[in-house]
Amino acid sequence: MKLNYKRTVLIGFAFMAILAFWQFYDQVIPYILEEKFKLDTPVANAFMAVDNVLAVFMLPLFGKLSDKTHTRLGKRTPYILYGTIGSVILLCVLAFFESRVNFWGFIITLMALLVVMATYRSPAVAYMPDVTEKPLRSKGNAVINLVGYVGGIFATVLMMFMLKSETVTINGEEKKVYASDQSFTPVFLIIAAFMLVAVLIMVLTVKENKILAETKIAEEEQKTEKGTKLSKSVVTSLVLILASVFLWFTAYNGVTTTFSRYCIKIWNIDLGASSMFLTVATVAAIAAFVPLGFLSSKIGRKKAVLFGIVIMTFCYAVAIFVDKETATNNPWLMYVMFGIIGIGWASINVNSFPMVVEMCTGSDVGKYTGVYYTFSMAAQIVTPVLSGLFIKWWGYEILFPYAVFFSVASFITMSFVRHGDSRPDKKAAIEEQFAADN
Repeated sequence: MKLNYKRTVLIGFAFMAILAFWQFYDQVIPYILEEKFKLDTPVANAFMAVDNVLAVFMLPLFGKLSDKTHTRLGKRTPYILYGTIGSVILLCVLAFFESRVNFWGFIITLMALLVVMATYRSPAVAYMPDVTEKPLRSKGNAVINLVGYVGGIFATVLMMFMLKSETVTINGEEKKVYASDQSFTPVFLIIAAFMLVAVLIMVLTVKENKILAETKIAEEEQKTEKGTKLSKSVVTSLVLILASVFLWFTAYNGVTTTFSRYCIKIWNIDLGASSMFLTVATVAAIAAFVPLGFLSSKIGRKKAVLFGIVIMTFCYAVAIFVDKETATNNPWLMYVMFGIIGIGWASINVNSFPMVVEMCTGSDVGKYTGVYYTFSMAAQIVTPVLSGLFIKWWGYEILFPYAVFFSVASFITMSFVRHGDSRPDKKAAIEEQFAADN
């Protein structure tokens, strides 16, 4: 039993297109809303939160719908293909309204775009478990994440080279922002083209129905599990791991959404340095994805997740005691700390999703994929508000204690999970490693 890396990489092209869009969306859309359409920051942030709110309801819905879909293209591919085509068209329309500075046209199109994007994320993520044996899904998820991050990097590099910046003075401080007179249309169109090409490559090279017929994974799972319900023990484990997902996202996103302001207020570090720390965490996560997929096959998914939580909690705790002098004079310490955080985050994400779909029946992979993302998105809705209230009451110093608290809570709930930890036997693992080495 070994992972088909070529096929898994090609399936990951759908996730690569999705992450390219979201990287672009998170960086450019808030600026357009505030600078071109002159919205107040709270109003702009409210529009930016719409995608998370939609995700809570739509990801489980379309995951479940794709479970029950049967077409000549397969059950996941139609959502991915037509959802991408719809998103690309709307992205081009969005560029048109942005160039004309048409507020209502831009907002209506943006809302439609967010709805369409939410229709195919769950099917795209559920595709890999459909065609991958259960013991290999952590490795498969590692590959999917690695390919996905290529899309995020593409969008970042694209914006780095294509978007002009200018220096402005804000509250007596010089800062670099996007140039006010530039057109964003070329970036919109290139992101749209990248998404379309990536998904077309996946559709043309990976035939979903053919793979399902050859592997018979879904068929065998459904035959084995037909008419069965999740046992009480499995349901308890599922609830606990979903609670854990909510808690560790609450900790991590509480830090990332406030980190740039924390650096300025507490460490007296500018935006460039704070961005570099988070970049180091991202690069470390990318480098660790595949090795962590192999590690989980040796020690088990649950232990790999707990390992990730422990090292992230340790770094959050260390950050509490980092003062302005340490952060300014010892950047290497900060790079090491955030590199470890990136590795911990990768270890959690590579293994937690496969644990969730391990517990569901073969015919419900899309549904539970959506449920997994519902809990992660719910945390990303709650934590900016909750951490903001804590900071308002006790100051920015509360940020890392806040993260420690929720991270420790996720370790506790995760410790009681008893299901979803599938590993290949030693002989199969050795054979697969030998095949990979050759």
